[in-house]
Amino acid sequence: MTVVLGAGAFGTALAVALSVKGPVTLWGRSLPWAAGRENPRLPGVLLPKTITLTEDLPAPGDRPVLVAVPMQAMGGFLAAHPEVVGRAPVLCSKGVDLTTLRGPSALVSEFSPGATPAVLTGPSFAADIARGLPTALTLACADEGVGEALQSALSTPVLRLYRTTDVIGAELGGALKNVIAIAAGIVTGAGFGDSARAALMTRGFAEMTRFAARLGARPETLSGLSGFGDLVLTCTSTQSRNFRHGFTLGQGLPPDLSQTVEGLATARAVMARAASLGMAADLPVTAMVAAVSSGEMPVAEAAKRLLSRPLKEE
Repeated sequence: MTVVLGAGAFGTALAVALSVKGPVTLWGRSLPWAAGRENPRLPGVLLPKTITLTEDLPAPGDRPVLVAVPMQAMGGFLAAHPEVVGRAPVLCSKGVDLTTLRGPSALVSEFSPGATPAVLTGPSFAADIARGLPTALTLACADEGVGEALQSALSTPVLRLYRTTDVIGAELGGALKNVIAIAAGIVTGAGFGDSARAALMTRGFAEMTRFAARLGARPETLSGLSGFGDLVLTCTSTQSRNFRHGFTLGQGLPPDLSQTVEGLATARAVMARAASLGMAADLPVTAMVAAVSSGEMPVAEAAKRLLSRPLKEE
């Protein structure tokens, strides 16, 4: 049996995908839709009977525990329930905690020091996973034995997991691409054209790799599914909440604030961390997203500053 903590769109989709392998327990703080077995965030997807829905936190036991709690709520969740994640939690949230400037695995290490966290990330939309469309993800775990066991337990015929030991790289790839996706949305919404978006994605990817490497990630990890793959997906599809948010900003319209747009908090957290490392000037795209999203700078001014940066070698 598998446990999924967090009944948002992504947690629910993972529960549906993994239910083909056996019983799944899906926990959420509030499940008013449980009787109809259809999460309103995934319309048209009926949850199979092999999924048990509960508002009571289950004991982890020896089964895989997937943590799909929103990133900015994860610290509080782990502080209140350090025992619930078990010995090898699989962290499915993408982002950087705005309070501590740390990723999900570091939070687990603080609140559940005996655990060996893994990270599940990569190019994926919840709707695709829930409908059984082929998806490939990165599973990162520093312990190769634990990673191999989780890879076997969580792979399905249409959900293919590729393993790595670079937890930092996988985590940062999934977090930083959300920031670049907002920027790509801004560029597209402002009508700057596809060529400008391609340039933005390319320079944004270089920025992602530079920052991640400074924090100890392997650059080749960023070139895989958890970095480049996820970047391509979220910068080119309106299914991405981050892209849609940026697109609305680029059009000069007020964005929809009813949905979580993780790249907003990540941009602020990354710029704070970059300042402490003396590399804030090395992250111009992230700085632009942080400034535009907070209302400190209009889109036109942000674009002007990016285009007026000194010319240099690629």
